[in-house]
Amino acid sequence: MPQRPNAHRTISEALQAAREREEQETLLGDDEERAIADNEGCLHLTESFSRNPHSHLLVYKTIHRIRRIILASIDDPYTLEQLQGPRINVALVRPLVDRLYDRDDISVVYCLLVNRTQFIRDQSYQAHHQTVNITRAALCELLATRILRRFHEDNPTRQGLLLLANVLVSGFEPFQNAPDQVIEDSGYAKHFSQNRGGYERKVTALEIAIISESKTFLSSTACQKVVEAVYTGRIVYTPTSFIDLIPDHYKHKSITLYDPRKASILNQYRMIVPRTRNYIEIFHFVILLFLYTVTMVLRDYDRVSGWEITFIIYTAGWVLDEISSVLEHGWHVHMQNLWSFLDITFVFIYSVYLGLRIRGWTTNDIELGRQALDVLACAAPIVFPRIAFNVMPENLLFISLRAMMSDFIALTMLAVWCFGGFLLAMRWLSTWANPHKGEAPPDATTISKWMLWIWFGLDGTGVQRSVELHLILGPVLMITFAFLGNTLFLTILVSMLTNTFSKIVGDATAEIQFRRAVLTFEGVKSDAIFAYRPPFNILACIILIPLRFVLSPRWFHKIHITAARVLNFPLLLIINWYERRYLWKINKKVPGAPIKRNKSSFFNFNNFSVHGDIQAVFDVEPPQTIVEELEDEDVLDEDVLDMGMARKRSGNISPGSLPRRRWSSVADDE
Repeated sequence: MPQRPNAHRTISEALQAAREREEQETLLGDDEERAIADNEGCLHLTESFSRNPHSHLLVYKTIHRIRRIILASIDDPYTLEQLQGPRINVALVRPLVDRLYDRDDISVVYCLLVNRTQFIRDQSYQAHHQTVNITRAALCELLATRILRRFHEDNPTRQGLLLLANVLVSGFEPFQNAPDQVIEDSGYAKHFSQNRGGYERKVTALEIAIISESKTFLSSTACQKVVEAVYTGRIVYTPTSFIDLIPDHYKHKSITLYDPRKASILNQYRMIVPRTRNYIEIFHFVILLFLYTVTMVLRDYDRVSGWEITFIIYTAGWVLDEISSVLEHGWHVHMQNLWSFLDITFVFIYSVYLGLRIRGWTTNDIELGRQALDVLACAAPIVFPRIAFNVMPENLLFISLRAMMSDFIALTMLAVWCFGGFLLAMRWLSTWANPHKGEAPPDATTISKWMLWIWFGLDGTGVQRSVELHLILGPVLMITFAFLGNTLFLTILVSMLTNTFSKIVGDATAEIQFRRAVLTFEGVKSDAIFAYRPPFNILACIILIPLRFVLSPRWFHKIHITAARVLNFPLLLIINWYERRYLWKINKKVPGAPIKRNKSSFFNFNNFSVHGDIQAVFDVEPPQTIVEELEDEDVLDEDVLDMGMARKRSGNISPGSLPRRRWSSVADDE
């Protein structure tokens, strides 16, 4: 087991670590010039299809080893704050981290998160065990966070960033290297087949963290560093997918650093980089919004105009892209996206509109065409706010709104289900009461309106007219519903939404970083259809899906990349130009020379600020003479701190026992 470095770092060591962290973001240097790279700019790629480098890891054994350890360690419920406290941290958490950490086994984090998911599932089925399984799940997340941080601390260089990426986005399978008897007995593993070098149905640690909502783990510094590198495209890899509409698996790239200087000018794989894809999606949704607005302003009930035909075709391509996103990583991951509920709602409205419009056009029914456009008009509250969600995805208001919408819909559906009994009771009373008076009984729609008005406190017509249902039972049922619906239900709803909002605000940083991780993970695509933007993806499906059954994988790959590069030629040029200049920070440091952080110019508004000198003092690095003096003083300071720590541990310390700090000769003279 590797030894941990001393927890007490010197000032020089801390500064060196800070410089190493900055170097991880600088442009790949001369040491990478000797690395093997393909025409997509991926370093260390020696063949077009790389085998799984982690197939030897004993994932199945590690999963069950961790489960045995956690079950033996936790018997009582604790909160996450208690697990992070000094007493439990020293007695339990730190020894478990030392026991499980192995720098040669990157699957430990994945196995811990798998156990967390199982403990959460156990708690949902075994509520009588109090919250002990929730505690075990929290401990698994805490251990995964600490072990990932240890990987980070032990590997601070750029290669360490690549190692962290392997920990988080390498695909694993729970039955990996399980005994043959286990595979035979398991119904899932028995039918498990591996082709393409063993990459099918693999799940990454990042995906497990997302579906288990491990927000503490995802908000850690090491995890966010990898998420940021994947989001910007500094780290590239081929993800696994649930279903591919247009599978192109001729090449499978391992997790590598991307050097834009060595990549081809037209690299179609850069279109599925999460940051680039996010900008492209915003641009195409703006086009969709424009076509939608023009279609509704110039709507014609009698015929289908050219603008409406353009909107129908373009939106069909956008819907196909949305369906492909759901199939890529599954429904659970897709619904964690901030604006997924808006997209799904729009897809439903568009499907209803398209069905009515086609039906009205084929039967020459103007009324159906009118209804179709009326249905499409209901999409306006969906498409216009969606732009704000895209532009400000880390806004706390939108994050809270998405979480509260989920609670609101769940509680509303439950209330409708429960209050349906009141509707049936009052409907049956009206059926028997009104025939004796010679009046038409209130139908279910009318009674539902009365109940809805009472529910939201808009009108009391239902209470006044409840005597028409029954002289005694009608008012009793309606007033009982008013108490339960308008008073009790709304009070519970407000309390739930307030609690949800308070939780999100209380841990705003973790919530924002969780959404960032979801956006990054979902943005990395392996399906070839994402290289074609709407509406060309429809044409790609029509042409390429039949071709993959008659062509070899090599020729299918060539046709695909040629078509993708031709259709996206201007965009690929812009992406390549931008990434060559801004993907990695340019290291212009000259040894022994001061470094200017910000170039001063006439248009630098800090020069005109009263407090501009506060920022200007940090714009230029101090000269070497000052640095040498600081290093000499730091050595003295570190000796003083070491003496103080030693006396504190021995228990023999007093305020006057520490030596007086000697700053400089100038200070002594004063």
